[in-house]
Amino acid sequence: MPKLWSETIEAHRRGVREAILDTTAALAAEYGLLSVTMSQIAEQTGIGRATLYKYFPDVESIVRAWHERQVGHHLHHLAEVRDRAREAGERLEAVLEAYALIHQRRGQHQRHHRHGAELATFVHRDEHVSQAEQQVLDMIQGLLAEASEAGDVRDDVPLEELARYCLHALAAASGLLSEAAARRLVEVVLAGLHPTVDSTDQQAAHDRDPQ
Repeated sequence: MPKLWSETIEAHRRGVREAILDTTAALAAEYGLLSVTMSQIAEQTGIGRATLYKYFPDVESIVRAWHERQVGHHLHHLAEVRDRAREAGERLEAVLEAYALIHQRRGQHQRHHRHGAELATFVHRDEHVSQAEQQVLDMIQGLLAEASEAGDVRDDVPLEELARYCLHALAAASGLLSEAAARRLVEVVLAGLHPTVDSTDQQAAHDRDPQ
């Protein structure tokens, strides 16, 4: 098979798969996961049931694939935000803000769709969610280490604990009604990361008399 033709077929398959994922997520959020059928998905996507079954065996597998795609997009976005900033403190703040906004928009989406919470409960049981959270935790811990070396983060608490503090505190953004509120939450979290007066004085004393 010619390479161009092969690439065209592959692009078509990706397009169909993406359409299946989008359609299923929309139906599940609107009508509830248990109410969605493969026939509905096929009809709304504009393909036959036989074609749909070539891609996925059931509704649950489609929803999981959709959520894996969402998680992948979020991780990619956080990495992009991190890499756009130059200074350690700026990189940390940018990623924390992006993470908070992801939660705020997700919560807003769930509130605006009748069965959004049901869909979220289903997808967050999967193992890939824990793996994604660990990747975010590692990313934030790495940024905290950079910021700590630059003197922007307190040094009296282990970095892993600070990273977990960030993750759990910013998850509260899912209950906030605006992006402005999510950004204010980030400011509160950042305030908790700043060096304490005692640690700053100790560092200054150490710089004056390293012995």
